[in-house]
Formats: sequence, C-alpha cells, structure tokens
Amino acid sequence: MRILPEPTDDHVTLKNRFQKLSPATLVLASFSLTILVGSILLSLPFSTSGGSISWIDALFTATSAVCVTGLIVVDTGTYFTAIGQGVILCLIQVGGIGVMTIAVVLFRWVGRKISFHQRMAMQELFSHKPRGDILSLVKSIIVFTLAAELVGAVLLFIHWSQELSFTAALYTSVFHAVSAFCNAGFSTFPDSMVRYRDNLLLNLTMSGLIVVGGIGFPVLYDLQNWMRHRRKSLVRLSIQTKTVLVTTLFLIVSGAAMFSFLESASWGSAYPVRERILASVFQSITCRTAGFNTVDIASLGEATLLLMIFLMYFGASPGSCGGGVKTTTLAVGVTFAVSRMKRRRRVNMYHKSIPEETVTRSASLMLMSTGVIVAVLFLLLMGDCIGGRNASSCQSGGFLAYLFETVSAFGTVGLSMGITANLSTWGKFWIVLMMLVGRVGVLTFSYIIAGNSATKGIEYSEENIMIG
Repeated sequence: MRILPEPTDDHVTLKNRFQKLSPATLVLASFSLTILVGSILLSLPFSTSGGSISWIDALFTATSAVCVTGLIVVDTGTYFTAIGQGVILCLIQVGGIGVMTIAVVLFRWVGRKISFHQRMAMQELFSHKPRGDILSLVKSIIVFTLAAELVGAVLLFIHWSQELSFTAALYTSVFHAVSAFCNAGFSTFPDSMVRYRDNLLLNLTMSGLIVVGGIGFPVLYDLQNWMRHRRKSLVRLSIQTKTVLVTTLFLIVSGAAMFSFLESASWGSAYPVRERILASVFQSITCRTAGFNTVDIASLGEATLLLMIFLMYFGASPGSCGGGVKTTTLAVGVTFAVSRMKRRRRVNMYHKSIPEETVTRSASLMLMSTGVIVAVLFLLLMGDCIGGRNASSCQSGGFLAYLFETVSAFGTVGLSMGITANLSTWGKFWIVLMMLVGRVGVLTFSYIIAGNSATKGIEYSEENIMIG
C-alpha cells in the first residue's frame, strides 16, 4: 500500500490563506487572473494579423472582453486573426457568466463543498434573497446562456447566410450572439451594426439578446420558477424581479422616445420612419449595457449624448452581464426621494418595505460611483489634455468626449465618440481600471479596501445640522 505524502506546511499555509480570502477578493482575483491570461494570449504572434501588439493594447482588449465592455483600440475583425478573435470570444463568454461559475468553482475547490457561511457570502455578490440551491442556480445560468446564444445565433444565421459563405455566416452569427447576450458590444464589422440599421430581423434579435442578458440571471431564474408553477399559485415574482422588469421597460421606452425626439431635426428626411424607430429603440437598449451602435455616435447632438450618458451610468441589472450603478439602484433612489418628499418614514415598493440598509447602500453606491467617475475623468484630462500627451483627442470632442468615454467604461457599455484608439498609454490605463471597477462593482472594491466585516464603531450623542 502506497502512503501518500502529507501536505507541506507551505501548502497548508497557502490553502489557509486562500480560504480566508473574502468573496469580493476572490471575484476580483478571478477577473484579474482571466485578464492576465487573455493579455498574454493576445500578445502572442498568432493572435494578430501583423504578428505583434503593444502590451497596453493587449491589456486593454483583454480587459474590455472580460469585463464585457466593447471598447476597442484596434479593429477586431481586421487586426486579430481567427485565433485572436476566438480568444476574445472565449474571454467574453467567461466574463459574461464567469463571476458566478468561477466563484462556485473556487469555493468548491477550497472547501470541497459549499458551507452555509460560504453560501451567505456568495449570496451578497449575486443573489437578492437567501437561497439554498446555489449550485442549481449556476447550472441554470449555464444552460440558459448556451440556449439563448444558440437561438440568437440561428436567427442571425438566417440573414447572414444570404450574404456570406456558410462558414463565415456561422462564425459571424455565433460571435455576435455571444457578444450580444453577454452585453460585450464586440463586432467583427468595423462600423459595428451601422450597415444593418434598417434590418428588422438583426435589430430585433440583437436587441432581444441584449435585454435578456442585461436583466440579470436571478431575475431569469425567478421568471423560470414562476412560469413553471404559476397555475398552482405557489410562486410569486419577487420585488427584485418586478423592479427590474418595470425599470428596464421604462428606460427602454422613454430612452427611445427621447432619442427620436432629440435627433428628429438632424435626421429629417434622411432616414425613413422605419429606420428612425429601429435606430431609436436599438440605441436606447444598447447604450445601457451592450455597446453596439447603428448610428454614428460622434454625429449625435450634445443633448442626445447627455441622455446616453445617463443611461450608461445606470447600466444593466444586478447579477447580469452588464455593469453600471444598476436599474434597481435607480428605482430605490427615486422611490426614496418620493418617500422623503411625502414625509414617509419607510421606502415602500409593491406593498413591501425596503430595508433601510438597502436604501443606504443605494445612496452610497451612487455617491461612490459618481466620485470614481469624476476622479478618473480628472486624471484622464490631466494626463491627456493638460499634460499634452493626446492633443488630438482633446480637440476632438473635448470634455464631453472624455466624460462619455469614462461613463461608457464604468457602465461596461463600450460606446465611444471615437477617441479610444487615440488615448495615450496613461489614458488607456485609467480606462482599463474603470472597466474593471464597473464590472466587478464599486461596492466590491470598497469591501476589499475597507473590509466587509460589520462594526458598530463609536457612538456619540446626536446633534442636528442644516441640509438642503
């Protein structure tokens, strides 16, 4: 009988340290490691058509793919080879669903089973209510993701098979289906989807994939259970699901209406009514999460760009493939403001009271997110404009272009006014950091920096101050 060697002290110490890592640290580490591996693969000669790429461009592209942003410094379809595009596609897929799956795998690897404490820790990252079936949720995520991407690829193939060869049509369909569902915004076409602005099938398919991928996996899981048991009246939709669906619908409809109104004068008779409607709806959907575009962003009016910044800021829904402050944060913030104006003590939604901790976290999230955006924007302007490193970008759009770029990176949207490729190394670095913060979450970073252990601190006597 062979006797297995006992684990060394170094191995035990390393494993113990790994076990003590917080869930927030594990999530950040998983993203960072994936980005590092992706950057190395994209740096290899076989990944690019020219055989080389700068380290910052490789890092930028890998981060944009893993964080499902879609900002690019080089054209994906021409600069990268088929292998390089395959690497990007894999990074998009891992980035879209990897937070949950990687977290589960890491916890299973460390503890061999998910304990109650670990379930509660993971609960805080991607679920809205106590759930004992974490593994079932993860399995459902993987199955639903693959199924949605398959259906989307088939619908896209119906069109592209008419203008491309079978192999090219199949590859293009799969690439865009994965990119759309994961809200990545990467495209093999240099003009994104501008050439298909009037195509009903492509617009509806891409929009559907973006919306489904952006409403959040917990919501999809909740809808699945509700559809399965609705006749027995055993399951009701949670407040999380109701809030996400209502807020998402409101943002899509109001965004499309405002987009069409603001650009009605500039479009005039250049676009038929059908194209105007499709373009307005598509941009209202995609500018919150995905980054595809059917119109030239740089040609839009400043009011329209401000509207898009607002939509990009709030982004997708919790537990989804997208970033941003999240739709539920917007809903809680608006409801809180209305409650305070009516002098109500509690924030009520759908005949339920929202915990004060959730309301406080929502306000803190918006405050910290705004602070991060302002800080990164200041650093970008200081390095590229004041430092004279990128005078051309500063002259092309100026402050608004950099603000648009910063919010787009934070919301992991990927839309740009055309300054991404002209950013200096300094600017690309800060955009990389912004994409990572936006995807992982501001609160996750705050937990890592300050720690997430609850503490009461020192309590003093109260004294009021005037506000407002």
